[in-house]
Amino acid sequence: MLYHLLTPLAPDFPLFNLFNYISFRAAGAAATAVFLAFLAGPRIVALLRERGVGQIVRAEGPASHQAKRGTPTMGGIIILLCTIVPTLLWAQLDNRYVLVAVVATLWMGVIGFVDDYLKVVQKKPRGLVARWKLVGQVSFGLVLGIFLLGSPLTDALPATGTTVPFFKYVIVVFAPAAYVVFVTFVLTGTSNAVNLTDGLDGLATGLTMIAAATFAVFAYLFGRVDASEYLFLYYLRGAGELTVFCAALAGAALGFLWFNAHPAQVFMGDTGSLAIGGAFGTVAILLKAEFLLLMVGGVFVAEALSVLIQVGAFRWHRRQRGREYAEQHRVFRMAPLHHHFEKIGWPESKVVTRFYIIGLLCALFALSSLKIR
Repeated sequence: MLYHLLTPLAPDFPLFNLFNYISFRAAGAAATAVFLAFLAGPRIVALLRERGVGQIVRAEGPASHQAKRGTPTMGGIIILLCTIVPTLLWAQLDNRYVLVAVVATLWMGVIGFVDDYLKVVQKKPRGLVARWKLVGQVSFGLVLGIFLLGSPLTDALPATGTTVPFFKYVIVVFAPAAYVVFVTFVLTGTSNAVNLTDGLDGLATGLTMIAAATFAVFAYLFGRVDASEYLFLYYLRGAGELTVFCAALAGAALGFLWFNAHPAQVFMGDTGSLAIGGAFGTVAILLKAEFLLLMVGGVFVAEALSVLIQVGAFRWHRRQRGREYAEQHRVFRMAPLHHHFEKIGWPESKVVTRFYIIGLLCALFALSSLKIR
């Protein structure tokens, strides 16, 4: 909005030339997101507490988590507000990259909101039935995949192509139907991976901040002719505006971490985690960097894999030797992965801090792909 309002005035007011620079607007979006979180966060947390929107804690979870019962949840509303508003304020509103990212975040956020509402307000233990949650995620993935086939956002690569990290100008091209399935898988898998990671105070929030800042760097470089040429990247015209969106998401996560750090005053719930996962998946798809997402979101991937391995191994052992044997031969003490470390005696703060460190290492590893090409 500010870009469209103020840049036409630049000939008379040279200071407004700053709004032509993505780096300036990205910094403004991040700062606005943090400020808005500090401004709106306490009021939203207080409202959630007044309405009795409290966290439901699983009985089979770590014993230390029982103290968290009743802590306000659905705090993802703060993240959504502090991501969308600064993006609309600082980004170019006629940029299709930004519009798709905003729509995807809101769509996934609505699915999460419905799930949280059914669980904590309507008191339905299962919330939104898993298959309907999956239908909502898959349906948007299919729509996005078909949209990108029919209206490619760039002509630098084939509509069904994606890049491969560490290799210059190497791409993988899918058949159209396979590409739609691929997009759906990335979007659904990422949203669920972030959802699974959101189990400790500040864990998913801090990792979101790291990953969003990393994607902001990639979006900025992919959207610049000079930088993309120097680094042997495909130039994606208009993709640089995703820098503003990612910076807003990073700022929203930083602001939310103020309330979500241990001991948490509020949890993001599915409202936040599904929205964040949808945002990451969509940004990776739009940047043609889906495989890069595996590195940037390495901790999210590990958390999701731990659940798949645990469930798969349990079902295998149960079929082969019965339920009792399966119970005694779990791969992890408890899944997702962060609960395993709690079960072996690590304090919650230790798990979170070490996962932050791993998240930073994953981000640095991903950034190294820019020069190792």
